[in-house]
Amino acid sequence: MMPNVLVFTGLMIAAATFAAMLWSIAYPARRLWPPKRYTMVTPILVWVPTFTLSGILIVLGVVEWGSLAIPTWLRFGMGVPLIIAGNVVVWSEAAKFGVAQTGGAKGTLRTSGMYRYSRNPQYVADIAMIIGWIILSASADAALVGLAGIIVLITAPFAEEPWLKEQYGSAFEDYKAKVRRFL
Repeated sequence: MMPNVLVFTGLMIAAATFAAMLWSIAYPARRLWPPKRYTMVTPILVWVPTFTLSGILIVLGVVEWGSLAIPTWLRFGMGVPLIIAGNVVVWSEAAKFGVAQTGGAKGTLRTSGMYRYSRNPQYVADIAMIIGWIILSASADAALVGLAGIIVLITAPFAEEPWLKEQYGSAFEDYKAKVRRFL
């Protein structure tokens, strides 16, 4: 029973977030992401769903540990390094950005650090962590919810780029011409 509720909840969070991204892509003047104004409520709207979805992935992976036939050497040989590398990138870049700017507050255009190689290194790292957890846990339900989360992470930059162009103008256009969106 519990995995079904968690899968449903995880898929609903991902679907709602995906819908918000699609809305923001289709209607950039009325976008939901990045927020038009960063308020006291913004961190709640950004981080509660994010951490809830992450928690659901972890719990599903633990509850259904090893339900997929993935060899142990692959689970630990690929899963663990992807999780570690993803965490290093996410937390090191989030520390440089600050929690508020990572959550949608206005700030400065980052083009250094991992942003020299990818316009979205935190999303790439988040995807690596999800893939790593899916491989390590070998859980079918974690894979399903994780795939939904990956779709959201792939979509997010398309919602952000019009805002970045609006905020940083030619500096963003120059950066965009030199650095790939993902890898």
